[in-house]
Amino acid sequence: MSWSKDTWQTISPIYNRIIKMPFIEELMDGSLPLEKFQFYMSQDSAYLENFGRALALIGARAYDTQNMLTFLQFAENAIIVESALHESYFKEFGVSEKAIVQPACHHYINFLKSTAALDNLEVAMAAVLPCFWIYKAVGDYILENQKDGENTYQAWIDTYAGEEFGEAVTKAIQICDEHAEKTTPQIRARMTEAFVTASNLEYHFWDAGYSLRTW
Repeated sequence: MSWSKDTWQTISPIYNRIIKMPFIEELMDGSLPLEKFQFYMSQDSAYLENFGRALALIGARAYDTQNMLTFLQFAENAIIVESALHESYFKEFGVSEKAIVQPACHHYINFLKSTAALDNLEVAMAAVLPCFWIYKAVGDYILENQKDGENTYQAWIDTYAGEEFGEAVTKAIQICDEHAEKTTPQIRARMTEAFVTASNLEYHFWDAGYSLRTW
């Protein structure tokens, strides 16, 4: 079994908690209160900027040119393409400015940037993978299970369930598996630990959006 398949099984309880949490269930049926979505979007905007920085750091540290370019492209997409979507949401849902970074977002972005800068490259790649993979899985889950009818948040759902994002997720998984296969058992274990930590932080990011958790 590949490292990615084995590790996904490890975090399956976390993923199952994510898809059953109120934020996701209400996003899926369009009943999520506007205030909660606004809070989430303001934090996600800050998150994406710093996620892009972490991806760029990983790209700069990559062992070969192709992976360097791939992670730099990931970084560009996080900062430019997805940020453009959020700018449209800012206008549509009345979010005027990026808010102060709150605890869940602060914890997550600092975990990613410190890991990207200071840990083994393989561990850094594993740490950023849940943001790709879990978002894609959640987007697909919502698309498959949502009821017919208009949904205020459909553009968000379509972005993460889309084919273009799916291609990026597949590539990120492939790169992690290739590096896991070539590294030591000790580093593979640390890759799994970083993946699990980031998966937990994904849960808490959404949970903080629902509870409007601040300092």
